[in-house]
Amino acid sequence: MYINSGFLNTSLMNYKDKSRPLAVVSCGTYRLINHPRWPTHRPRGRLDYQILYVSAGIAHFHFDNEENDTIVHAGNMVLYRPKEFQKYEYYGVDKTEVYWIHFTGNNVKNILRSYGISDDMRVFYVGTSLEYARIFKRAIIELQRCEPDYEELLVLLLRQLLIAVHRRIAKERKLCNEYLDTEMDIAAQYFNDNYNTDIHIAEYAASKGMSVSWFIRNFKQYTGMTPMQYIVSIRITNAQMLLEKTTYTVSEIGHIVGYDNPLYFSRLFHKQKGFSPSEYRKKASGSQNT
Repeated sequence: MYINSGFLNTSLMNYKDKSRPLAVVSCGTYRLINHPRWPTHRPRGRLDYQILYVSAGIAHFHFDNEENDTIVHAGNMVLYRPKEFQKYEYYGVDKTEVYWIHFTGNNVKNILRSYGISDDMRVFYVGTSLEYARIFKRAIIELQRCEPDYEELLVLLLRQLLIAVHRRIAKERKLCNEYLDTEMDIAAQYFNDNYNTDIHIAEYAASKGMSVSWFIRNFKQYTGMTPMQYIVSIRITNAQMLLEKTTYTVSEIGHIVGYDNPLYFSRLFHKQKGFSPSEYRKKASGSQNT
């Protein structure tokens, strides 16, 4: 097992500092090789904030209660806020390596928000990068040596860490948004091409490896409508065109746009447009003759 750490003013005291916007309290690293287990249990949490970075292996975190076991893989950071229940463990068999930093201040919440870390974020992926390890190691040395202006430099190092995290989070969100836009555009095109067939939203979502609720929520965010609302809109729009431009019967038009039940089609059309299909046809015909 390897451990290396540093503490502000060489003190192990756990405290909250309201005199400054941001201050680093301690920083360190653990690397388990042969040691079987390294547990941490703080039922009442701490008074400061803590970020843990799993740089190798895996770590076991028990968020909110002891029974909940969440496995956090390398490349993820975990954020604990003041007074949050803390229980986590590292096992030698997992070859776990973790860096950690404690910090406090009177403006930490807003500072975290400014770097893209919202109040509900607990575990977030940042990737495996030597840059993170370098920042943590430099902070450890500064805390151990306590050279002139080291407290100010520690804050700069923490901000550098948060900037690196922010850039990675922003990149992940951009990639996620690009993926979402592409998938929702494909879905919209599919619905346009097949609107008059018997489309099952759940089956479509499953074919794309998405949950139904996730797909519906993101499709609505992309188009402003749920998938079924989108399909109905296309059907009714095309029914309007057929009522205006052709002599097909209402039943035939309903069948063309995807409704085998003429009565259901008429009711749905009336609900959408305020007129029955027959009334709409008369109205459209009258406007064209005037």
